[in-house]
Amino acid sequence: MTQSVPRPVRWGILGTGGIAATFASDLKLVEGAVLAAVGSRTAEAATTFAARHGFARAHGSWADLAADDEVDVIYVATPHAFHQAAAAVCIAGGKHVLCEKPMTLDRPSSATLVEQARSRGLFLMEAMWMRCNPVIRRIAALVADGAIGEVTAVHADLGLQGPFPATHRLMDPALGGGALLDLGVYPINLAHLILGMPASVQAWAHLSPEGVDQNTGLLLGYPSGAVAALSCSLVAATGNAATITGTTGRIQLPPAFFMPRTFTLHRGGDTEVFDLDFPGKGFQFEAEEVQRCLAAGEVESPLMPQATTLEIMGLLDAIREQIGVRYQPPRSGQPNSGRTTR
Repeated sequence: MTQSVPRPVRWGILGTGGIAATFASDLKLVEGAVLAAVGSRTAEAATTFAARHGFARAHGSWADLAADDEVDVIYVATPHAFHQAAAAVCIAGGKHVLCEKPMTLDRPSSATLVEQARSRGLFLMEAMWMRCNPVIRRIAALVADGAIGEVTAVHADLGLQGPFPATHRLMDPALGGGALLDLGVYPINLAHLILGMPASVQAWAHLSPEGVDQNTGLLLGYPSGAVAALSCSLVAATGNAATITGTTGRIQLPPAFFMPRTFTLHRGGDTEVFDLDFPGKGFQFEAEEVQRCLAAGEVESPLMPQATTLEIMGLLDAIREQIGVRYQPPRSGQPNSGRTTR
């Protein structure tokens, strides 16, 4: 158990792109959260972000942020291909880490980060914010309590309307591009939350000329007899909804199922709508969970355990093997072009 970190918790953000900005905005909704510092590959980017979002200090390198004695935990918000290097710098600097999803590009590199954090007694969690969402937590509790009987199927899809130019990070194998790591992780995480690890994995994808998956379908089979039919796409805006079906009912999540505020429970002829609205985008809930864990001296969260991260990373590896996607991460530790900034 790591030493507990009492409130207030001093946050650093590594990265200055869109997801970093959204997290910074929602962090202001978290009681006891201090916007302490920002780190980027240039002092200019860090200074601009810090001024815009109200952070006290700005650092022009990852190492300088990791060395900041006034920071307790760092949220890593770089592109996928730089998660491992960025998180490793933070861990080496003695900082707790909330690392954007997916943790890394593959299971072995994620396992390395887990071991590095454990060896130093530091907290590490993959930022799968969907699992911390109060609606998703309520759904998981209802399913566990048998509200829809035995689960027989999970259906979920997530797609964006393309096309994306070849220079976009989503089309770049060196940045972990493709639908799977950006979008597919949400349907996969929902299925894993409800059904656990599958016994059978069947995947198919249409690849872009750059070699990333543009349109991907998954059929997962489970020892219980349940199935999960999942898809992700960079070429079409799908319904972006999800359904969990059981022997006595079903739960429907609305579009943008990965950040829901409501859901509908169908049982027999009865329909019940649950409305759990909240301010912000929903990133505050993962920050609150990090702070709860730090206050309790816990090195991982039961909402997103490290073992779950490793299971899902292994599943993603198996899917990529079937669809023929090979990432080509850059040799250097930090991004070297503006289009990699997230």
